[in-house]
Amino acid sequence: MNRRLGVFGGTFDPPHLGHLILAAEAQAQLGLEKVLFVLTPQPPHKLDNQISALEERLDLLAAAVRGQAIFELSRVEIDRPGPHYTTDTLTLLGEQFPDCELVYLMGGDSLDDLPGWYKAPDLLAACAAIGVMLRPGAQPDLAALEAALPGLSAKLQIVDAPLLQISSSQIRVRVRDGGHFRFYLPGAVYELILQRGLYK
Repeated sequence: MNRRLGVFGGTFDPPHLGHLILAAEAQAQLGLEKVLFVLTPQPPHKLDNQISALEERLDLLAAAVRGQAIFELSRVEIDRPGPHYTTDTLTLLGEQFPDCELVYLMGGDSLDDLPGWYKAPDLLAACAAIGVMLRPGAQPDLAALEAALPGLSAKLQIVDAPLLQISSSQIRVRVRDGGHFRFYLPGAVYELILQRGLYK
């Protein structure tokens, strides 16, 4: 059986415990050797959003995954010019890890939009499976998704993950407003935010 690698992309601004718990659950439930955290410099669908400097987010993510054998930081999107589309990223990772099956990890909210993503059929072809982390009670319309993107349902694998009401945007607001945010973050990420005065 081929080695399986998870691919977990995001802006990670900042990376929080919710990200790590979801990635760990996916790793265990989908039989992944490890999860690659792919830091996206500027997502094409978030061009209007204010995002922290890439180097700051890179340092925070490196601190979050350091010392965890099941996690690895990938520079696949950092070391090439944008725009960064998931399809291209998966193709490049396939070349980088030719002996591995790639499992793309995404939230249930994104699943509904997947048929409209850039070169969605190519994205589907570039990965062995799509691991979807659904919110409890969420029921995606699989028939409609399959009609819009044939072959999708055969590649879907559901990750049963706990519902965590943690978001990076919420943490940024808490830091800015002087609220409690310590327990939403890995210790090393928290320390780095304090040392550098980030999100003020």
